[in-house]
Amino acid sequence: MFKTKIALNLKILKFLFFSTILLPIPIFTYINSANAGLEFQWDQGTGYRRLKWFQKENKKGFRNTIYFFLRPSDRNADLLKIDLAIPKHFKVTLKQNNISLCKVRIGGFDARTKCLEDIPADIEINEDKSSIVFYPYKPIPSNKDSYAIAIKLFNPKKSGLYQFHSFGQQAGKSVSSYLGSWTLVID
Repeated sequence: MFKTKIALNLKILKFLFFSTILLPIPIFTYINSANAGLEFQWDQGTGYRRLKWFQKENKKGFRNTIYFFLRPSDRNADLLKIDLAIPKHFKVTLKQNNISLCKVRIGGFDARTKCLEDIPADIEINEDKSSIVFYPYKPIPSNKDSYAIAIKLFNPKKSGLYQFHSFGQQAGKSVSSYLGSWTLVID
C-alpha cells in the first residue's frame, strides 16, 4: 500500500510539473506574436538594389500614402527623369493630382515622414497604368537631401507583394538606368 501511494503521488507530481511547463507555452506564443520582418524578392541578382519605402496603411482597400524614397546613396548623379514601373496586378486608381515628387524628411522614432518641399515636375501616367514618368523642371541633385515619390491612393482589394522598379536618366546620359526596387506588402 505504501508503494502504490508513492507511485500515485509521483504521477500526480509529474502531471502537475509538466502541465505547468507545457500549458503556458501556446498561450504566450499567441499573445506575443509579432509580424515577421521577412521580405521576399523575386530577382536578387547582383544588379538588384533594394530601396527604402514607407506606407501609412497596409490593409487592403484602405486609404494610403506611399513614399518611395530616393536617398543620397541611391543617386550617383543628378537625375533628369525618373520612371516608376508599376506591377500589372497592382489594381488602383491613379490620379495625377495625388502623385508628387518632393524633398522629404524620412521619419523614425521621434519624427514622422513628411514632404518638406514639392519639386515642380511634369508627371505622365501611361494609358495602361504600367508606369509613371517624372520630368523635374530642374535636375534632382546628388546632394545629401532625400527625395521621394509620394502617392495617395486606396490600396488594392487583392492582398500580396507588389514589386515596383525605378529607372532614372542621369545628367549627361541619354538612356535611363536602373536605380532600384521597392517591395510593398498589402495584407
